[in-house]
Amino acid sequence: MKRFFALSILMMMTAGLSLAGDLVGYVTDEKCANAGKSGESHASCAQTCVKGGQAIVFVNEADKKVYKIANQDKLKDHVGHKVTLTGKIDGGTIHVDTVKM
Repeated sequence: MKRFFALSILMMMTAGLSLAGDLVGYVTDEKCANAGKSGESHASCAQTCVKGGQAIVFVNEADKKVYKIANQDKLKDHVGHKVTLTGKIDGGTIHVDTVKM
């Protein structure tokens, strides 16, 4: 029982840490990101895909994880760019508070 209680507290503490933070990576379109394509060399393609209706996503530079973006309008001017995002992470989705180039 003590182990379960200690594990529960540890899980709650680490879950709280993952809910907010800064991430560095690239803003791109969902289709290309899922195919492993992102970065500044892919900027014009990403912009074309987003204009064609693809969702904007964020590819974390550290682990290449693809995150959905809750508030798409916040990143529409940054498609194809490397940015630092500050926001709240909920599973695989980020609600972006600020964007820095």
